Amino acid sequence: MAQAVAGPEIERLIQLLARLPGLGPRSARRAALHLIAKREQLLGPLSEAMRVANERIVVCETCGNVDTSDPCTICRDPGRDSSIIVVVEGVSDLWALERAGALRARYHVLGGVLSALDGVRPEHLNVDALVKRAAEPGVREIILALNATVDGQTTAHYLTDLVSHLPVRVTRLAHGVPVGGELDYLDEGTLSAALRQRTAF
Repeated sequence: MAQAVAGPEIERLIQLLARLPGLGPRSARRAALHLIAKREQLLGPLSEAMRVANERIVVCETCGNVDTSDPCTICRDPGRDSSIIVVVEGVSDLWALERAGALRARYHVLGGVLSALDGVRPEHLNVDALVKRAAEPGVREIILALNATVDGQTTAHYLTDLVSHLPVRVTRLAHGVPVGGELDYLDEGTLSAALRQRTAF
């Protein structure tokens, strides 16, 4: 059995860092040592930023985004097109679409996707609030910006059925060849989707 080479405080830091996505035990040890070596520049400011974030960050009750205010900055923005709601799986997807800057619409974070394997059912997701928002006057389109996985597609079909009685158009993101992508490096599913959804040139 391997013995701890550092005090319990450092071991605790490593264990917590190892819980972060993309960090295993080895990466967590490297990150911890780097933070300790740069105590003044990194460790102190990081712990203060985390304390402030823990105190002030809230989940927007309207869309499910995280921010320091409720409603969030996006929901309060009068320059947004309130007739379009973009449905995403998680906050990271919302942020990715915002970075792309292609559409200034409103968002709705589901908090996951339906998954029989993981036991995720409709009641575990932010679905009821979406249906209420879709029924609001002025909403014309729901864009399902869900991942192109089996669970993502299952969720998209479920949501489409849920709002089918409403006078809203339901669309989804196009799937296919990414900009700059080379056909030889793409998987068969992506190529099939690209061929099925081909457009006029």
